[in-house]
Amino acid sequence: MKAQVDYLHEDLDQLARTGVRLAFIDTPPAVTDTIRRIVAFADLVVVPTRPSPHDLRAVGATLDIIESQKKPLVFAVNAAAPRARITGDTAVALSQHGTVAPVTVCQRTEFATSIIDGRTVMETKPDSRSAAEIAELWSYIDSRLVSTDPRITTGTGIYQVPRGTGFGRQRVAPTAAVAG
Repeated sequence: MKAQVDYLHEDLDQLARTGVRLAFIDTPPAVTDTIRRIVAFADLVVVPTRPSPHDLRAVGATLDIIESQKKPLVFAVNAAAPRARITGDTAVALSQHGTVAPVTVCQRTEFATSIIDGRTVMETKPDSRSAAEIAELWSYIDSRLVSTDPRITTGTGIYQVPRGTGFGRQRVAPTAAVAG
C-alpha cells in the first residue's frame, strides 16, 4: 500500500480496522519535514546505516528528528563488508547515540541477484548466510517492538519468518505496531 503523508493517520486507521497491526513505513534517506511527520507515527524507528563516513555524518539529522519526538530507535548496520574494520568502528560510533542491532547485514551478491525477479534472498537462497542475517535482524526488531510497547505481541510466535517465504511474515495473528 502506498500512502500519502497527509492521509497517513487515516490509512493507518483503515489498516487497523481491517485487522492489520504491523506496518512498516519505509522512508527516503533525506531529512525533511515529511520524515518528521512520519516518525511521529512510529512505535520504533529502525535506522539502516552503511558503514561509511558519509552515512555516519548523515545520521545526525535523523537522530535529531527521532530524539525530538522521543521515539525509540535501533540502528541496523547493513551493506557491510564482512570482517572489515570500518564495520566494527561504525557499530561503536552508532552505539554512542542509540542501540545497535546485534546482527550486521553484510553486502553479498545474493541480495542483488535475488531482486532480479522481485524475490528476496530468503526466497532465492533460503539456506544462505544472507538469509540468516535477515531472519536474525527481523527477530531482533520483533523483540524490540514487544519491549517498546507492552500492547504489542509480535514476539511470542504471532509472526513467524519461516525460511523460504521472504522477508514478508506469515501472518498467524494480528499485532500492534508501526515501525518507520
